[in-house]
Amino acid sequence: MTAGQGDAHAQSPDRRGPTVLRAMVGNELRRLREDSDTSRAVAADSIRGSEAKMSRLEAGRTGFRRRDVEDLLTLYGVNDPMTRAGLVSLAEQANAPGWWHRYNDVMPTWLASFVGFEQDAAIIRCYEAQFVPGLLQTEAYARAVIALGQAVNDDEMQQRVALRIQRQRMLAVTEPPDYWAIVDEAVLRRSIGGKHIMREQLDHLLEVGKLPNVTVQVVPFDRGDAAASGGPFTLLRFAERDLSDIVYLEQLASATYLDKLSDVDIYLKIIDRLAVGAMTPERSAALIASARDSL
Repeated sequence: MTAGQGDAHAQSPDRRGPTVLRAMVGNELRRLREDSDTSRAVAADSIRGSEAKMSRLEAGRTGFRRRDVEDLLTLYGVNDPMTRAGLVSLAEQANAPGWWHRYNDVMPTWLASFVGFEQDAAIIRCYEAQFVPGLLQTEAYARAVIALGQAVNDDEMQQRVALRIQRQRMLAVTEPPDYWAIVDEAVLRRSIGGKHIMREQLDHLLEVGKLPNVTVQVVPFDRGDAAASGGPFTLLRFAERDLSDIVYLEQLASATYLDKLSDVDIYLKIIDRLAVGAMTPERSAALIASARDSL
């Protein structure tokens, strides 16, 4: 079961949330450290921490203490008051919790990171071989998919479904991301939750596919190269040039994030190949409608 599900409140035009802000601050601190020819060990010592802590700070995987940021800027020779104040302010904004934090009780930390990045992405491309991507799921279908995983009580089920539906709102904000989903034909044929739920889901897939920022393509059964894709994955690209693309690979109880250029390039080539081999959006819609009518 892969992620890919929606937003809660319309954000400012650039849609930057705390996750991407942490990455931006971390990137800038790393750049300043390298420009000043300061080792990570020396930088860590200046903030009374370990190299592991510095690594997390520069990767944007933890919050920032004002004192740490100020001490690092001093160490790196950044003395201009405006520059210092700007980065400190950005770090403080990055410490603000995202809307999804209220779902922490039912959301593992590895998924919380993805939700944060997802909310800030300018382009989202995904491939799904088993289920309708989460950002395109109906509430009933989402409930049926979640029920296929680990047993959950009614309250946890309600929270998980609510999180998934909240995430979908990002597709309808003022400046939404470009969302491009490629699904295997098996996704349309696998009846999740029964015929009524599946028919409703396929109708929804047709409707959301009409949004100007959403593209849905289906890889038909006769395209065997889809079997070599390595399984479901999501590619995230950000508007900020200094933030690298991220590939998100979700397993049952964990997830892997890839941001090395060589790794990302592999998945870019895979999804480009899948897009070329898939049906056009128009033909895909016709196949989705046919699958719905056959139920």
